[in-house]
Amino acid sequence: MERICILVTSSAREKLQMAGMLASVGAVSGSDVLVFLSMNALAPFLKDGADAITDEGPFGQLLLDKKAPPFLQLFEQAVELGDAKVHPCSMAMDVMGVGRDDLLPFLGAPLGLTKFLSEAQGAQTWSF
Repeated sequence: MERICILVTSSAREKLQMAGMLASVGAVSGSDVLVFLSMNALAPFLKDGADAITDEGPFGQLLLDKKAPPFLQLFEQAVELGDAKVHPCSMAMDVMGVGRDDLLPFLGAPLGLTKFLSEAQGAQTWSF
């Protein structure tokens, strides 16, 4: 089985959308998908994280206007319908002062960068 690892550090809607599409399509296509959320990407995955999302340019607003499936829905579908695992970065959680109860329920256990790098070895790896 092919493994896809996705490192997400941006809170930009466009990057989160692309990462979500990659995760969901990869997962429902039979790939083993591992997503690592760190830095600015973690805040949109908090239960109250809607205000943390930014737009890089006009395409972010177009995604909203055209009612594209929201990135959170894409990530959640990847977990529910495929073999995707979405993990928050343990260091980012510590820096932000957030716990597991602050995260959306479809996220897995916190993961360290060392473990992510070990898991990503030999995998198709993407960064957003």
